[in-house]
Amino acid sequence: MKKVFLFWPVFIVTIVLVIFLIRPGGEERLPAAEEINNWPGGVMATEEEVSPDFTYLEIIADQKDQLIDQKKDFIEVNLEEETVRLYRSGQIIKSFAFLVAGDADNWGGSAAGLYHVRSKNRISYSVSSGLYMPYALHYYGKYYIHGEPYYPAGRKFTAEFSGGCIGLSNQDAQDLYNEAEIGLPVLVIDRSRAKHVYQNQNISDFPEITAASYLVADLDSGQILAEFNSQEIRPIASVTKLMTATVVAETVNLSKSITVDPSMLIAYGSVERVEPGQTLNVVELFYPLLVESSNNAGEVLSHFLGRDRTINLMNQKTAALLMPDTYFVDPHGLNPENVSTTGDLFQLTRYIFYNRPPLLRISRGELVHPLSQFQLEIDQLWNKNTFAHDPNFIGGKSGFIKLSRHTGTMLFQFVDGSGEIRNIAIIYLGSENPKSEVQRIYAWLRQNFSLDPVF
Repeated sequence: MKKVFLFWPVFIVTIVLVIFLIRPGGEERLPAAEEINNWPGGVMATEEEVSPDFTYLEIIADQKDQLIDQKKDFIEVNLEEETVRLYRSGQIIKSFAFLVAGDADNWGGSAAGLYHVRSKNRISYSVSSGLYMPYALHYYGKYYIHGEPYYPAGRKFTAEFSGGCIGLSNQDAQDLYNEAEIGLPVLVIDRSRAKHVYQNQNISDFPEITAASYLVADLDSGQILAEFNSQEIRPIASVTKLMTATVVAETVNLSKSITVDPSMLIAYGSVERVEPGQTLNVVELFYPLLVESSNNAGEVLSHFLGRDRTINLMNQKTAALLMPDTYFVDPHGLNPENVSTTGDLFQLTRYIFYNRPPLLRISRGELVHPLSQFQLEIDQLWNKNTFAHDPNFIGGKSGFIKLSRHTGTMLFQFVDGSGEIRNIAIIYLGSENPKSEVQRIYAWLRQNFSLDPVF
């Protein structure tokens, strides 16, 4: 009787397993789930952890509709359409075509985001370029909207690109100058939202990872592909350095140099690359900052403008870039009070991708166009960004302190089934095993969204 009693349960379980394995379409199911389960920590997540309903992150371009709905007065600078528009009570009253704008690929990108007219001068003088700029409206950092620049002798300056300012004809610049008051909002739009919708094929579940917060999203459309606690405020460690580099690049003449003083080197945990007595330029310092994650490099860079002022500008920049839950107290991230969310870090990552791409190229160790001679041996730097040698890695930054655990924002390039390039951000805070976890997310993206590496 005992043998008969055991036979039926075993038989029924066997039949159920067979039916499960030969269910319709089962033979085409990728074996990735089993592979993922065999990786360290690779237990499949529950369905509740990844919502099948996609949502979209707000981008800078969305603020235009908000200002119009609120019937605000503002200036729109649309870099994509190469047009400046003046609004009164939410209505366009004047529109002006660009004469010239910056080249983001070569450090000259204009600064996108929401700013305000800080000052206005009928004639401003640029010390760095030696040019006069008529009808100049200053809205942030090194950036102005102005008329046709000219040399002190009166000869007009002409070029294919500006250093990041928006150039208008003298008549248009004068019209805008006469209309604009101090404090008028200036919305600089880099890119509109890409019209691309992913379809999750649900071939495999999202892998379970240790990160306390993560966000996986399309950089161009803002579509969220996966997220967990993306609005939770957490320490970000050396991811801070992306904002440090951004603010310095936008407020300091990049050809300037600074001599390292011992008083600047107060950050613990630094590599030895930046030492007292060295004279280093801005772009040169970006390499130890973003490649080796040198805390000393962050400190030295902050001294071009003054440490307190640099940190204040970093915090002001968060307001311009839709980063309400981000706050900085130092220029490198050693202090756990440097905090953000993965949602906010998406905004910073997207901003750098469109407006400061040389910083991403530096983060993967690429030599960008130097504005003056380097003293450091750039090719000798040890790149701490784990995926720096992956040909599909666009750039990013990782970090670690004990209270934050591993943090990072990583950008990868894929190609979808139609041959279209897709730029995907994988952002994590509080991870115990970031390399393995990013690899599992990478595999999940390929399996579920028909994405393949470009190279």
